[in-house]
Parts: sequence; C-alpha cells; structure tokens
Amino acid sequence: MDLFAFPPLALLLDLTTRALLALTSFLEPLTGGLAAAVAVVVVTLAVRILLVPVGVSQARAEQTRARLAPRLRTLQKRWATNPERLQRETMQLYRDEGASPFAGCLPVLAQAPVVGLLYAVFLHPRVGGHVNALLEDDVFGVPLGRSLVGALSTGMTDATTLAVFGVLIAAIAGVAELTRRLLRPAVDPSAPAWTTGMVGILPFLTAGVALFVPLAAGLYLTVTTAWTLGQRLLLRRRYPLPR
Repeated sequence: MDLFAFPPLALLLDLTTRALLALTSFLEPLTGGLAAAVAVVVVTLAVRILLVPVGVSQARAEQTRARLAPRLRTLQKRWATNPERLQRETMQLYRDEGASPFAGCLPVLAQAPVVGLLYAVFLHPRVGGHVNALLEDDVFGVPLGRSLVGALSTGMTDATTLAVFGVLIAAIAGVAELTRRLLRPAVDPSAPAWTTGMVGILPFLTAGVALFVPLAAGLYLTVTTAWTLGQRLLLRRRYPLPR
C-alpha cells in the first residue's frame, strides 16, 4: 500500500515535487546538470538552519544531563529496588531542572518527515498525475532516484554508481568516526547499560541507511551529518560538559 495515495499525503508529495522542480530550474543556469542535486543540498541546509534552535536545546540538555549525573547516580542507588519510584524521582529531577531526557532525539525526529518526503519524491515515477521530471536528473550519470542496494539487486551497478555511493557512504562514516572521537556523550546513569553501546553505534547507522535510500536522500544524509558535527562542536564550546 502506498501511503502517498492518501489525498493529504499525495498533495504534500505534489507540492514538495513542484517546489524542488522550481528550485532546480532556478539553480540550473548556475549549476547545470547538477541543479537537482544542488537543490537537495540547499533544502538540507535550509532545514538545518531552521533547526538551529532545536540543536541549541539539545546541547543545553546534554550539558544538563552531564551536570545531573552525580544526582542521578544517587537516585539510582537509593531506589535500585523500586524501579517505579526511581523513574518518578528521575523525571521529577529533570522537571525541576527544566530539562528532558529525550531532548537529544529532537533533531532526528524533526528531520524524519523531510527525509521521508525526499525518499518518496524520488521513488514515484508519477506525481500529481504527471511524469516526475526529477527522476531524469543525476549526479555524474547516477540517477537521483537510484539506490545502491536497488542497483545491485537489478544488475544496474557500474563503476560510477559504486564511486558516487562510495564517496557518500565514506563521508558519512568518516563524520561518524569524528563525532565518536571528538564529542564525548553525556552519561545518563538512569539509562539502561546497553544504551551506552548504542550511543557509539548510532552515528554509523546513517551510513547503513544510505545504502538503501535513493541517491537524493543519501545526499541529504551526508550534508546533514556533516552539519550536525560542525554545529555540535560549536555548541559544545558554548555549553561545555563538566569534567
């Protein structure tokens, strides 16, 4: 079942496609055949600029979690045999500090609809009853609607496809490694132990996602992960973690 056959979502898909086509046409005199790819990058940057306040909120919440870590450990020891009371006391502590343990998820959740729309735009050959002209655009000969896994499964893989996706995936993985090395996450003693390992793995999952999504969505993921690293490095200076 195609969710974008539902009228409100179909309208949203049509509007998004028209907006991308208009932006592509505007950029074409400057960027030539890469206009659609540059349009995706421009959209990504616009979304990230709009989400800067969310990033600031995330940095402040991370600083708060690190500052509260000793008090959270005390609560954990005191109410170790009473999980319900521990949860209540933990949430009360966050409320008293005007923070949320879930603030770190906001940037990812806020971007999810954008990535989903880009994914849908470059998967539909027809949008709003018209041929999707965006599918005719490419990056160095690789269609923006092609995914690496899709190309492999249909035997359409060539050296250019492997090179383009290889560069994107290597860039995402490289940024993930820099993030792991440069940004020590705030430890939340109230979180389950297994989440510590997940925090280290999550940045690399984006590289795995890029294998399956269309090239246009892969471009979005590459730009947004690089932006996230730069933004977090700047905000870490403004909101340093306690040592």
